[in-house]
Amino acid sequence: MSIVRAGKKPPPFELTGTDGKKYSLQGALARGPLLAVFFKVSCPTCQFAFPFVERMYRQFLAAGAPGIQVWGISQDNPQNTQHFATEWEVTFPLLIDDEPYELSQEYGLTHVPSLFLITPDGQVEFSGDGFCKADLLGIRKSLAHYLSVKPAELFRAGEQVPEFKPG
Repeated sequence: MSIVRAGKKPPPFELTGTDGKKYSLQGALARGPLLAVFFKVSCPTCQFAFPFVERMYRQFLAAGAPGIQVWGISQDNPQNTQHFATEWEVTFPLLIDDEPYELSQEYGLTHVPSLFLITPDGQVEFSGDGFCKADLLGIRKSLAHYLSVKPAELFRAGEQVPEFKPG
């Protein structure tokens, strides 16, 4: 199993979302960069990280970047994944990587959440796991560059947010 790292081409994929639609990496990259976030609904670090990923997604939409693409890739069934979306107020598409988690294996995941920022030319610009403030800020900066917008600050003054939380 090889681990997908920055500078490498990720394996192509097509998955079904909780909305019943098909999502393909190739189709996404034709529209711009993609942030893919692999997760498990029972993972405490995923539960901690997803509100910040959602905040970033909404900030890009509010900044006039309708081309923002963030996909959550769940290692759970559609029902539990939809419950997670409701509980954590996730509005970006959630896709299902069914057991035996073939896509997660192709990407070489060892922990969740695992994040991959994939550029329109099909290269991984960033890969990481767990919750890391610096990683999210770097992803935000890259997306702002690609989408030519300036979103609001991701972390708000007075918020108690750790620098890192392992997955």
